Amino acid sequence: MRKEIKYIKYFAGIDVQTNRGCSYYIIDKYKKYVSSGWIKENHSSNFYNLFNELCNNNKNLIAIGIDAPRMPIKKFRKKVFNKKNSQWIESEKNKIGRECEVIIKSYNLGNPQWTRKMKNSPDWMRLGFSIYEALSDFPFVYEVFPSASYKMLQNENVKFELCLNDILFGLKDMIDASVAAITVYEFINCRGCEVGGGDGLGTIVLPRKID
Repeated sequence: MRKEIKYIKYFAGIDVQTNRGCSYYIIDKYKKYVSSGWIKENHSSNFYNLFNELCNNNKNLIAIGIDAPRMPIKKFRKKVFNKKNSQWIESEKNKIGRECEVIIKSYNLGNPQWTRKMKNSPDWMRLGFSIYEALSDFPFVYEVFPSASYKMLQNENVKFELCLNDILFGLKDMIDASVAAITVYEFINCRGCEVGGGDGLGTIVLPRKID
């Protein structure tokens, strides 16, 4: 069983897109608002600078949830997931997407935007890949899926401080970033789970365990 990490002070969420730039939202360990805003230049290094400054160069103090695939696929998937017995079955068909996305879909937690090979990836996915790379020195960087978090938390009475700064610039994007932050908070505090990873292409963390 994964242990709670008590020394983390900040929990950040990033919603990745290229049109308006990326929104971010940060709360502290008491679920109070710390900061939010937009990185409009689509420069991944800006996130490194933002979080490093917040933590005063102590990268262990922050957990980050990113709403974007961690990496592209290198080859097509040859497996399908059997939810009934939680097993992967070999398939003759070539399929896009990673195992973590298949599990999200199988449990009806959302409709993933299936990860592709790099050459076929849309710009926002490529930006996401570069953000993970830029933050590779931070030990607690996770992939999240806010649509699944909404579904899991809709009757859980989860509360955290919401600030409306810059929210009208992209309402849904900022809300997604805030939910990414609370998702990581719930996961770090041992109320969530991590799915996928058997294909070596990353996992998705969720705010609750899958029944």
